[in-house]
Amino acid sequence: MVTGFRLNLSPLKEPLGFIKLVEWLTAIFAFGSCGGYSGKNIISLVCGDGTNETLDANFHYPFRLSQVPLIVGNATLCNRSVTTTYLVGDSASSVEFFVGVAIVCFLYSMVALLVYLGYMHVYKDSDFGPIFDVVITAILVFLWLVCSSAWAKGLQNVKDATDTAGIGSTLALCKGGNVTCEVTEFASMRTLNISVVFGYLNMLVWASNGWFVYKETRWHSLKISSQPAAAGRQQVPAAM
Repeated sequence: MVTGFRLNLSPLKEPLGFIKLVEWLTAIFAFGSCGGYSGKNIISLVCGDGTNETLDANFHYPFRLSQVPLIVGNATLCNRSVTTTYLVGDSASSVEFFVGVAIVCFLYSMVALLVYLGYMHVYKDSDFGPIFDVVITAILVFLWLVCSSAWAKGLQNVKDATDTAGIGSTLALCKGGNVTCEVTEFASMRTLNISVVFGYLNMLVWASNGWFVYKETRWHSLKISSQPAAAGRQQVPAAM
């Protein structure tokens, strides 16, 4: 069996190769839309004497909010002394899991495309390649489901911790009756929402590709070859 590299772009015209290219692109959009995110919410404090104060809540990937200071050092706000205060929450594990799965899929898609375009003759002549491909595809479908759900929950936690209710429960100053705290400017989280959408989209794309990968395995070929034999056994000769 010849195992040398043979460039052949025809697999890109077939579902097996084309969907793999789509998987490569959607993985880029998934981790690219959240990996470098940074945002800032502006909190307005209306003091009892009518004066106004402002605070900035700066947060960024990987969203370890418990390490993000809202107030640094001892400060005076609304004529009251306030100690160092941090945001509440930590979504690092969910978003890093999400980005990690996306990067693994990005790398695997590149390797798979290299095999499809240069070593398809080896891929189809062996049982190992297609079976390995279908097993990895099934695992990645499951991982996309888990990591997308985890990151969707983690993103909601980020939104809850940085909105008016979350800031109000974090700042002891805001719990007093004579100080009103409100988030007046919100950071745009559109790209983060898009990342969640791409997470579930990746799951669907990988699941659909699973069928075309399965068709390359000997399991599918054995199933197809056994159908005519089974149909022949079921035929009953006509009565003379």
